[in-house]
Amino acid sequence: MTRKNRPLLHYAREMRRGATPAEARMWRWLRAQRLGYKFRRQVPIGPFIVDFYCAELKLVIELDGRHHLANPAMFDYDDARTTALHLMGLRVFRIRNEEFRDPEMVGKQIAWMIEQCGGRPPHPPSAPSPPRGRGEG
Repeated sequence: MTRKNRPLLHYAREMRRGATPAEARMWRWLRAQRLGYKFRRQVPIGPFIVDFYCAELKLVIELDGRHHLANPAMFDYDDARTTALHLMGLRVFRIRNEEFRDPEMVGKQIAWMIEQCGGRPPHPPSAPSPPRGRGEG
């Protein structure tokens, strides 16, 4: 049985309630796309809380604001964190907040990442099956 880190779970819950505008926009986008995979937000994984996570694909999506780029220490931390997540068998896809101004481009990047994880590419929902009966098999 694994032990839950209660302070980390509490902090993740607080982060979900206080999402940044970019995180809220990404969450709405992920839910609206119906990618065929369940994404969760602000998920504790090991000692970290990742922005978005799909367990089926083992895919982490991280949004990076200006403070990630402006602070060299934050860049080093992000790099070490990404390495640690990779060592856990996860793929990490980082998106700068500014890139999300073009949701179509971000959507293509996420579709590519899903394919890289061995997942099927996003596609529109299929039409319902025709009704059975009337001599059909």
